Amino acid sequence: MRAARALATLDEVEAGDHVCWVMDGARRFSADADAFIADGALFGDKVVVVGSPASVAGVRQLSTFPPSAVLIDPVRTRGSVVAAVQQEAKRASSEGYRSLRVLACRQSGAGSAPETATLLDGELGLEEMAALGGATVVCAYLPGPWAASALEQIMCVHPQTLGRRPALPGFHMLRSGSEGWRVTGVIDSDGAQAFGSVLRAAALHTSAVRLRFDEVDLIDAAGMRALVDAALHLPDRSVIVEGANRTVRLSWELSGFAVPDVPVEVLG
Repeated sequence: MRAARALATLDEVEAGDHVCWVMDGARRFSADADAFIADGALFGDKVVVVGSPASVAGVRQLSTFPPSAVLIDPVRTRGSVVAAVQQEAKRASSEGYRSLRVLACRQSGAGSAPETATLLDGELGLEEMAALGGATVVCAYLPGPWAASALEQIMCVHPQTLGRRPALPGFHMLRSGSEGWRVTGVIDSDGAQAFGSVLRAAALHTSAVRLRFDEVDLIDAAGMRALVDAALHLPDRSVIVEGANRTVRLSWELSGFAVPDVPVEVLG
């Protein structure tokens, strides 16, 4: 199981990590990115850089930037960015690379930032690639007018963080196996909005979202309301919660949501 942890530098990144790097300023970006890309050659990883031409311009000028590196422009990509990265992962395996090393450059301001829902969808896809495929993924949120609520939602789907850390929700939702998501911490009124947003993003690609609640200490009324709303957000969707402790199961039974019309099942 990958450890959730805060990093001091990108030197601490390990294979299978999915890092949210929120920068106060761009002064150290080139130096830190340089080391991250250089490690790709050291460990035999294929380097993939995701971002607009403006956001990746500095990366392309780095002395360590390999000729074999692949650039993916979200605007020019036909279909999903994650699908494009997955295609490179398949190629990397056949080309003899150890794995994939992804630097995703996220930019805000001047209409360049995608909607939070789009970002979450992409981040969940990259989380799956890191957890199941062993890719090393760093999502660099470049300095800009990022909404605190957007960063809060984005950071809760990254097991590792680096740089500036805004107020975090008390939970994380991370990939666990090929069919489900592991939820940890406390889902209360402070994190309910973020929890609902992440669940809605997860439900885009499956009719049944499976959650492991073994490490959830508490979910309050706001958290349960977010769970229900997410399950009802799209037609023909359901949420299956497994590993819920006795307190969580009892709270669910007393909430009034444990009825046939609500497509949520909470199991021990």
